[in-house]
Amino acid sequence: MQTVLITGGTGMVGQSLTDLLVENGYEVIILTRSPKKSSRLHVSFAKWDIDQNYIDPKALEVANIIVHLAGESVATKRWTAKRKQEILDSRVKSGFLLTNALKTMKHQVHTFIGASAIGWYGPDNTHSLQEGFEENDPVDDSFLGNTCKHWEDSVKNIAALGIRMVTLRIGIVLNKRGGALLEFIKPARFGFATILGDGKQIVSWIHQQDLNAIILFAITNKQIEGVFNAVSPEPISNKTLTIHIAKHYHSWYMPINVPTWALKLLLGEMSIEVLKSTNVSSKKLQNAQFSFQFPTISAALEHLL
Repeated sequence: MQTVLITGGTGMVGQSLTDLLVENGYEVIILTRSPKKSSRLHVSFAKWDIDQNYIDPKALEVANIIVHLAGESVATKRWTAKRKQEILDSRVKSGFLLTNALKTMKHQVHTFIGASAIGWYGPDNTHSLQEGFEENDPVDDSFLGNTCKHWEDSVKNIAALGIRMVTLRIGIVLNKRGGALLEFIKPARFGFATILGDGKQIVSWIHQQDLNAIILFAITNKQIEGVFNAVSPEPISNKTLTIHIAKHYHSWYMPINVPTWALKLLLGEMSIEVLKSTNVSSKKLQNAQFSFQFPTISAALEHLL
């Protein structure tokens, strides 16, 4: 039985992924600042502390696979200078901690799967609107672009240790436990389709179960290596997404455009990302023979809602 060590395992994505891994016969160890006794079979907790540069050596010693998901939420607080530093540090410091631990401590890790995000890419251009951003496209010179670059760079030296590396640039994750979908649902319950700006911006999304399946696919297929966009094959506009959600709750709905100036006032610098159009391609993943369970927004929302 293989053991998967997960950082960020107590978060929305990590909890859902843990369920799938256990169902598929894996032992799961979740790294956390405050480990506790687990009530579940095949799931345990171990201590790590980024600020103290500490990771439980026993947990690392038994791990065969690491899935690195840790990072402060990008969307829950305004981007003050302090918050932006927290977002960056939580990703980069944790990456360096894992890299140094794998260099210096006893382990048997053969696969490392690291999270990144489609914030790597900039606003859409003529090419991306037609073909979608691909994994070899350059990083955007923005806060999220630079954060993703430092995030990926913090673990890139792990490959030199002979460990297979997979980096997933993850799109907007649709999950009823939280995240973006929950924010769309709140007004939709009352019959409002709250469209952000003009609503034309492209949203590259992924169903939580497909994201879990991509990670499992990367674990089990040894030929999978390098960077992959973890997004559905059907990016859609913000307006289309919002209306689809509203229709699930009411046969009638009232479209409301939240003006750009209001979003800038409410969200500050974060509004740039909310209003940014980013059409990201899943072709590389599909060419690797990954099959999406929820390739369309209709299928995804039918299951989620």
